[in-house]
Amino acid sequence: MDGTLKGAEIEWDSREAVCVVMASQGYPGSYKKGHLIEGLNEAISMDDVVVFHAGTTSKGEKILTNGGRVLGVTGLGHGVSEAIQKAYQAVERIRWEGVYYRRDIGKKALDRLGS
Repeated sequence: MDGTLKGAEIEWDSREAVCVVMASQGYPGSYKKGHLIEGLNEAISMDDVVVFHAGTTSKGEKILTNGGRVLGVTGLGHGVSEAIQKAYQAVERIRWEGVYYRRDIGKKALDRLGS
């Protein structure tokens, strides 16, 4: 945004990553906004977890839902199975009224790998 991307250094992580999208109930149809998101600090303090905001907004110190696809919770691991485990451990700490997420993310990768 500030025009400094040209000078940025990129660091790659060779571990596998799995991202679970946490959505608002009703998405992709109609859904309510403004629900308080709890447990974010617990999730972001975990090792090997990154939480990406998508449909969020802030009101003071509070983080609220503001879209259909609210958060992308990503776990990193030495193998797909470990990445899945880390992602879902973080997801279990995050909550708001009407939260929805798939519980099978990464399953196809495990099936393909024969794990």
